[in-house]
Amino acid sequence: MAIRNMTVATTRSLDGDMTVDEFKEWLRRFDVDRDGRISRDELRRAMRAIRARFTGWRSRQGISYADADGDGYIDDGEVDGLIEYAQKSLGLRIVAY
Repeated sequence: MAIRNMTVATTRSLDGDMTVDEFKEWLRRFDVDRDGRISRDELRRAMRAIRARFTGWRSRQGISYADADGDGYIDDGEVDGLIEYAQKSLGLRIVAY
């Protein structure tokens, strides 16, 4: 499970491709309040874990891109939009196996 030889703060190394399910599981680790949604701050922490740059701006853009209902959070129904954003803007390789 991986993303271009980056080390994640959750003690897991991400190398190569990641499936959609693996991405969702990885993202859940950053859902600090366990509400089943990803906030901008939680998304920023996930981006920092993969050592992305400009995480404040990118997390704002990611929420804006994927948040279909405009509530400021990414829920299960909006994760596909976040996956698309992650592939385009963060260079993550997420595949459907």
